[in-house]
Amino acid sequence: MDLNEYVGLFLDESMEHLQAINTSLLVFEERLDDEAVIDQIFRSAHTLKGMAGTMGYDAIADLTHEMESALDLVRSKKQPATAELIDVLFVAAEQLETMVEDISRGGKGKLDVTETVRRLQQFIRPEQEEIISVTPSTAPSTFECDVYSEAVVKQSIASGYQAYIVQVELSADVILKAARVYMVFDRLQQLGDVILSNPTSDELEQEHFETSFSVLFVTQQEQSVIQEAVASVSEVATVKMDVFEATPEAEVATSTLPQEVPVATSVPAPTASPESPEQTDLSVPVASKTIRVNLERIDRLMNLFEEFIIDRGRLERIAAEVSSPELTDTVERIKRGTNELQSLVLTLRMMPIEQVFNRFPRMVRSVSKDVGKHIKLHITGAETELDRTVIDEIGDPLVHLIRNAIDHGIENKAERILANKPVEGNLSLRAYHSGNRVFIEIEDDGAGINHERVTRIAIEKGLITEEEAMQLTIEEASMLLFAPGFSTAEEVTDLSGRGVGLDVVKSKIESLGGEVFVETRRGEGTIFRISLPLTLSIISAMLVELGQETYAIPLTAIIETTSLRKSAILQAHREKVFDFRGQLVPLISLNEVYGLPQHEAEAYSVVVVRSGEKLAGLIVSELIGQQEIVMKPLGSYLEGIRAISGATILGDGQVALIIDSNALLRK
Repeated sequence: MDLNEYVGLFLDESMEHLQAINTSLLVFEERLDDEAVIDQIFRSAHTLKGMAGTMGYDAIADLTHEMESALDLVRSKKQPATAELIDVLFVAAEQLETMVEDISRGGKGKLDVTETVRRLQQFIRPEQEEIISVTPSTAPSTFECDVYSEAVVKQSIASGYQAYIVQVELSADVILKAARVYMVFDRLQQLGDVILSNPTSDELEQEHFETSFSVLFVTQQEQSVIQEAVASVSEVATVKMDVFEATPEAEVATSTLPQEVPVATSVPAPTASPESPEQTDLSVPVASKTIRVNLERIDRLMNLFEEFIIDRGRLERIAAEVSSPELTDTVERIKRGTNELQSLVLTLRMMPIEQVFNRFPRMVRSVSKDVGKHIKLHITGAETELDRTVIDEIGDPLVHLIRNAIDHGIENKAERILANKPVEGNLSLRAYHSGNRVFIEIEDDGAGINHERVTRIAIEKGLITEEEAMQLTIEEASMLLFAPGFSTAEEVTDLSGRGVGLDVVKSKIESLGGEVFVETRRGEGTIFRISLPLTLSIISAMLVELGQETYAIPLTAIIETTSLRKSAILQAHREKVFDFRGQLVPLISLNEVYGLPQHEAEAYSVVVVRSGEKLAGLIVSELIGQQEIVMKPLGSYLEGIRAISGATILGDGQVALIIDSNALLRK
């Protein structure tokens, strides 16, 4: 049986347990006597050890084994938890994440964890090691294993295998116990697959058992063949085999396995007698309502649906040209159905932002210790959902902003005491929906942004002139933090001072169709607010004509459309502007931007767009109308075209470029 087919399940389960370990460790650090938290870490480490052992990831199994041993001493009150133990457990959790990530990239999960294992073993009393070495280990009649291993067994049984508990008793005068165990395992591996052993493989190798051990084993061979093969090993006294009975919980676990082979998951309910009809509802098993689906399949479904949207647009165009009532009605019904299907498909791609937020508590703890500050992280709205594409890309910008808040935003202990603030700083991470966008906020209760200092540094670095600095508003001065090469750090450290950071954040967020804003109050704190679209693949856009070409402008950037007479166009600072609700807004001719022929007219169609606090009016030849479009990347050959974020295929087969209003308004 090939265990490679279970790698996906192993990764999903491992990340869940690692997250549980990280979350519980943060609580454990604050409440060292909380038995429930210790039990949670112990159970997660124990389950992770069993899964890693089953899959053959020895480094993970070794490290979790030592974590389990150390935690067992704490929860049994044989040793008190120490700050050193907490630190080494955090290091171990980080190394486990590194190994699991390596496996997700196709690696073997190898990492040198010798130093971490040594530190964990230092915590374990020497007496405990002696107890382990002399305690006899007898093979139980019922084999205890985790739900994950049972799920593997259930899947194997569904594939035609049989599961056995093989109990082996070595001769009383056996000399090389580990060698005999190896020979038994070698014979078993030739006939099937070993899932687990009792004692563990480490204990068997180190001969931490008397003369008996047991193995959970799946095979397609006859029972007699297995017994003969094991009994033929020298110094094996007896071999006993029992059929392994999986617990009912494994039924639920199999529903998360890849469904490449049929799995029997339905359990017939006991027949209720006529005298007790109320028992019928109680005896019906609750079926699992959740399945795991490979993300590649979701992406393939999305790609197929995007093609269908393009064909729907073509069908609508044909129906308008033919003017057939029956065809028009059919197209309308298709449109209503595809709108519902579109909502469903986009929902399938939605993922909670929790998986991004979950990495930050440990990071905040580590960074705040490095800079010598006490900082508490508050997370709200982690259940807010975003498109998977955005989820994959938003992590790094948030890391930059959080590290910036810790290093520059929140004051050190002495400064907070002088400002009559609590020594412990507060950092809040929030996410929430508003309309068709998601907002993420990073707020600190630090000193706020010193606009005079920011402006002075910007002048020194040649980013702005003194005349320009005098005209800046507080909001515009705050946005100087995002200028390329800008840094307020006076010396280079591991966290800051290299002039790389917030400019990368702004570029990444804008590439996702988002915006970033800053709110600050001197002495009270700063809020970085990120606005992101729910999805990047299928968007609503306004189609416009520029000469003979069709372009698309995303509706999320548009405030309104209007018609502007030539006489209403004004001049300010040698630029064309117009009065928009009492505000002078610059006019941009898209024909001029993209090198298309210019045409003078008495009135122009104008699309008013926004990027952050900036407004602009885009002059177009004609407004065509609103349409759902599928955004396609331009590819590496056409990368770098100014103010174009992608392309789409229209109903008539033409390609329309999608205008990036953020890039147009960026100067």
